[in-house]
Amino acid sequence: MEGIGQFMPFILMFVVVYFFMIAPQMKRAKKEKKFNAELKKGDKVVTKSGLHGKILEFNDKDGTCIVETMSGKVKFERSSISMEMTEKVKKEPV
Repeated sequence: MEGIGQFMPFILMFVVVYFFMIAPQMKRAKKEKKFNAELKKGDKVVTKSGLHGKILEFNDKDGTCIVETMSGKVKFERSSISMEMTEKVKKEPV
């Protein structure tokens, strides 16, 4: 019984770290993977660097996509897309 008591602070610390750091990070990664899988041609998106554009095509071979902006076409990693704006753009009055 005394042996378990010595390890209890370490076990408790691991549980706290898991629930406050590891689990939310895993949840976020799963949500991001689902988001990337649901992207389709024609979606208006914002990249992590802040570039706004519309997806023209995907290249599943190397995990990239072509995004059309007002100044031309740019090739991005699919994982660099941070949010999809198609529905927001439709709702905003012009």
